[in-house]
Amino acid sequence: MRIRITVNGKLQEREVEPRLLLVHFLRDELALTGTHVGCDTSSCGACTVRLDGDTVKSCTVLAVQADGGVVQTIEGLAMNGELHPLQRAFRQEHGLQCGFCTPGMIMAATALLDLGRVLTDEEIRHGLEGNLCRCTGYENIVNAVRSAIAEVSA
Repeated sequence: MRIRITVNGKLQEREVEPRLLLVHFLRDELALTGTHVGCDTSSCGACTVRLDGDTVKSCTVLAVQADGGVVQTIEGLAMNGELHPLQRAFRQEHGLQCGFCTPGMIMAATALLDLGRVLTDEEIRHGLEGNLCRCTGYENIVNAVRSAIAEVSA
């Protein structure tokens, strides 16, 4: 089946198997390997991307379901060589250790930034619920999201 998806601002057109998952389309067809395959059960959130403005786990979406859609991955956040505020904040606040969950965490956190308001730590934690980290204990991740929200709200 032929699909057309705008990924990180660039139209991508490919012939794909109807059963191809969006995560594999991004990684294998487009070489966007920042979107990670973690658990294959939609539990970990390492594959989180934005699809038409919504936060989705790309292991739960078929590429054909994204046909005509707009996808943003971690590779699409930095602009003109400048890190996105969340990317900067994760680095500055030590919101990562091994880094495996980080792209999914950051993509999930972009939805929190879109709310356009200061959030409580509880609201940040709730917004990241579908993303698991086995290294950090989440404190620095919450700090990073809070810091990015403060930066974009200033």
